[in-house]
Amino acid sequence: MHAPSSPRPSVLQLALKEKGALYAAYISLFAEGGIFIATNREFRLGDDVYVLLTLPDDPQRYPVAGKVGWVTPAGAGHRTQGIGVRFPKDPKSEEMKTKIEQMLGSWLGSERPTQTL
Repeated sequence: MHAPSSPRPSVLQLALKEKGALYAAYISLFAEGGIFIATNREFRLGDDVYVLLTLPDDPQRYPVAGKVGWVTPAGAGHRTQGIGVRFPKDPKSEEMKTKIEQMLGSWLGSERPTQTL
């Protein structure tokens, strides 16, 4: 009898076409940064998730091997059902966090509503 293998991480794609969508989805409260993904699939905190992320005005797709940092369940009032994916603590994620925060610039810390907190 061999040990059960851990389930493979779910793969999700997120293409953010404009800055407003990026602002609404970016999670600056996670120390390493993170992104909100609307999904009706069931996830639990700590689940591994593999995200292919496309940023506005950037043709490159960025692979992110993150973890679920929070879950917005179905029927959570006016909130969109989905998950917050925490970026891993690695140089590539650090670069992406910097890139996103530079893109958002003065929008960060504004009072605009987001899909997150």
